[in-house]
Amino acid sequence: MHFKSIFRIIGFFSLGFSLILFLPILVALIYGESEVGHFLIAIAVTALIGQLFVLLSRGDSHEFTNRDGFLIVAIFWFGLSAIASLPFMLSAHLNMVDALFEAASGFTTTGATVISGLETLPKSFLFYRQLLQWLGGMGMIVLAIAVLPMLGIGGMQLYRAEAPGPFKDEKLTPRLSHTARYLWVFYVGITAANALAYWAAGMTPFDAIAHSFSTVSTGGFSTYDASLGYFQSATIESIAVLFMILGAINFSVHFIVWQRRNPIYYFKNIEVRVFLLVILGAVLIVAVILKDTGEYPGYTSSLHNGLFEVVSVITSTGFGTVDFSHWPSFLPVLLIFISFIGGCGGSTAGGMKVIRIILLTQQGFREVRQLIHPRAQLPIRVGDRIIQTQTIQGVWGFFAIYVFSFVVLMLLLMATGLDQISAFSAIATSMNNLGPGLGEVSTSFATVSDAGKLIAAFAMLLGRLEVFTVLVLLTPEFWKG
Repeated sequence: MHFKSIFRIIGFFSLGFSLILFLPILVALIYGESEVGHFLIAIAVTALIGQLFVLLSRGDSHEFTNRDGFLIVAIFWFGLSAIASLPFMLSAHLNMVDALFEAASGFTTTGATVISGLETLPKSFLFYRQLLQWLGGMGMIVLAIAVLPMLGIGGMQLYRAEAPGPFKDEKLTPRLSHTARYLWVFYVGITAANALAYWAAGMTPFDAIAHSFSTVSTGGFSTYDASLGYFQSATIESIAVLFMILGAINFSVHFIVWQRRNPIYYFKNIEVRVFLLVILGAVLIVAVILKDTGEYPGYTSSLHNGLFEVVSVITSTGFGTVDFSHWPSFLPVLLIFISFIGGCGGSTAGGMKVIRIILLTQQGFREVRQLIHPRAQLPIRVGDRIIQTQTIQGVWGFFAIYVFSFVVLMLLLMATGLDQISAFSAIATSMNNLGPGLGEVSTSFATVSDAGKLIAAFAMLLGRLEVFTVLVLLTPEFWKG
């Protein structure tokens, strides 16, 4: 491996993040807060680390390989989570483990928290917390890919390691840097539209911007302990539903719709159609049970609350207007299970991704048909496209490793003292980058042990990087040669 090339990339990423930290300082100056010193310390430490890596890489001009790309991505996400924890220790006075947990939760867009009393914290800190999710939503590495060619460094290896979904070699444009720029143009545009909609619905400009960051990124952090329930506004909740869905749709589909100026292309995409049908089916089931059990007085309120919570969970956003863990019958478990589906590939959402569920389902039905017609050639199609056997094998491999990792992490969490339901939902909400869970972690991870929080933080990063990027580093073959 070319360690000097790796040091160079990590150095530039760290320096870039140190510049981003000036934004919370600007907010602190606007509101006359005393947090400027805390963020200056974080900037100094981050810039120093970045400069050190750049100096260590002097005299190297090698292109990096796929193995280098995996290592860079893993170091960046784990390292930046550690660096990003500094403001949490300085401004929110969290201990090291809690600060690391909160930073990892923000950067991976999980939205789980150990903090209460958000309303009492400085606005600059709250802005920083929301900003972390916005950056993690699309992935700062995708942003860096747009400028890497200017530094003389190729970016495809990073994109393959970081991009969500099974089709990692696909690009919207011939040049990868142009692809990254288009992604960020759409991301910024949707965020701006969301902020304006929240503002028009009655939020303050600060709250509108802060919540647009965590809505489009499907992160779920809020500036209030009660999340969006604080506003008691059906209009705000409806806006959130729309933009959570947009954030969970493959951004390449957004690109096609924009390019052809026709929203009908959303419905021509099979993954989007299945995603919307799953939402519709889950909402109907939830609404009917909520009404029949008397949880809400009528179908209108049952449908409204059911729609919001289903969309919030399946998109892995985790906003809350009610505590669904107290809903009747099997609904809490149903919502946790649909978080495993997640959003579309190539979106900001977590979970296993809808396209993988489609492929797994089709493969299962093909095996049944193959038993009936053993000599038949039965290709798997997604729309008009025949899926290659290698892709199907990759999806099954991902599913197997995902389940294995889930079981191991759940058992480890139970070993720290959590009960079965809490441990199950804690790993589910962490690996699926959801946020709220059941039992002890239904609203917060504050009572979880330090060991449990570290396990959950690792699960968040494992889920955000889609398992393989992290686990490949644990194989002896990776380090040979």
